[in-house]
Amino acid sequence: MKKREVIYFEGAGVENTEACIEILVSLAKEGFKDFVIASTTGRTGRLAAERLKDFGVNLVVVAHSVGFKGPNEDEFLPENLEALTKLKAKVYKGTILTHSLETALAKKFSGVYPTLLIAQSLRRLGEGMKVCCEIVMEACDAGLIKEGQEVVAMAGTAKGADTVTIIKSAASKRFLDLRVLEILAKPRV
Repeated sequence: MKKREVIYFEGAGVENTEACIEILVSLAKEGFKDFVIASTTGRTGRLAAERLKDFGVNLVVVAHSVGFKGPNEDEFLPENLEALTKLKAKVYKGTILTHSLETALAKKFSGVYPTLLIAQSLRRLGEGMKVCCEIVMEACDAGLIKEGQEVVAMAGTAKGADTVTIIKSAASKRFLDLRVLEILAKPRV
C-alpha cells in the first residue's frame, strides 16, 4: 500500500502553481523521471523547468498549436522557449487531441462527435484532469516520452497549474490503455 497526500484547492487558477510545482519536486526526489507540463505561454513550464533542472528528468512542456487562438498566432513566448531550451526541456506545440477537427465540424454541422464526448467526460473530474490526459498522449504521439511509463503530468484550469497526476502513458491511438494512477492535486471546482 502506498500513501500520499492529496491537495484539494478551494479554487482553480494560477495561485495554485507553486504548490503544484512543490509536488513535482517531491516526485522527482522519489525518482520519477518523466514529467509533462501544460503551458500556453511557456511561463508555467519555465517555472517547473527551473525547479526540476537539477534532477535529470525528462521534462516535456506541451503548448497549444500555432494558430489555436487565431491564424498564425503563437501564444508561446519566445523568451520562455529560449529559457526552456537552455534548461534542456522539450517543447511540443501540437493539436489538442479532443479539440481541433471535431470542434470545427461540430460548429459547422451542429453535431456531437466522439472526442468531444471524451473531453466532456474527462471534464467531470476537472479541466486540469482532461488536459493531463491529453498532454501525456500528445507527448507519447510525438515520441517525447515512452508508452507504458508512470508519468507525472501537471496542468491547469485557465492560467498556471492546479492539477497534478501520475498517469500510465499511452499514445492517442491506444487511448483506452491510458490510466490515471494517482491524483495528487486538483481544484474542488
